[in-house]
Amino acid sequence: MTKRKRLFFDIETSPNIGLFWEAGYKKNIDSSNIIKERAIICICYKWEEEREVYSLQWDSKQNDRAMLLKFIEVANVATELVGHNGDKFDLAWIRTRCLFHSISMFPTYQTIDTLKIARNKFRFNSNKLNYIADYLGFGQKIKTTFGLWKDILLNKDKKAMEDMIKYCKKDVILLEKVFSALNKHTESKTHYGVIFGADRGSCPECGSDDLVRYNARVMASGIRRIQYKCKTCNKFHSKTDK
Repeated sequence: MTKRKRLFFDIETSPNIGLFWEAGYKKNIDSSNIIKERAIICICYKWEEEREVYSLQWDSKQNDRAMLLKFIEVANVATELVGHNGDKFDLAWIRTRCLFHSISMFPTYQTIDTLKIARNKFRFNSNKLNYIADYLGFGQKIKTTFGLWKDILLNKDKKAMEDMIKYCKKDVILLEKVFSALNKHTESKTHYGVIFGADRGSCPECGSDDLVRYNARVMASGIRRIQYKCKTCNKFHSKTDK
């Protein structure tokens, strides 16, 4: 059977380095003060239904170009990219750095953003990945301090980089667990059943045809939508009645 190509990913970024005369609340630092642009330190990712979490990192000169080239090759074969605030942060960061390095990317990717799902479907006390993961009993992110970023950026500390990779990998693991829990409350964006070679009437999530029919809804246009629950993966989905 064809494997599901759903990719979970997370990035860690460096701060800008700049010159300024005064620090404090509501101080304005103009972009002209930047002497070293921010970049992506590492990208960690894993495929759904696989155990290994992969990592890529910038080179010894803190250049993220080679890392981005490798990740784009991976992203381009994924059916869906899953991130927490992935649309606005992670993917936007990757696209911005690819633009800087003249690296080609697809104009659009099929994405699933767990932050958007959390905001639209639920009322968590916090929509941060760490809170949701802990709330659902999956554990918490690895605790870090700003010193970790400083050691990597200013001292090129190898141990700090190893700790950063561990931190990022843990985020990917938590991301997948949170997604799996929230996914049961969302409509599928991709019909994996068709990708797997099953009929269009199969479950979009897993391709099973072992479905339980629930209620029918008649839309304002007069089209009837039937609600189904898959007995294999337990996800609800709806489809147009013929």
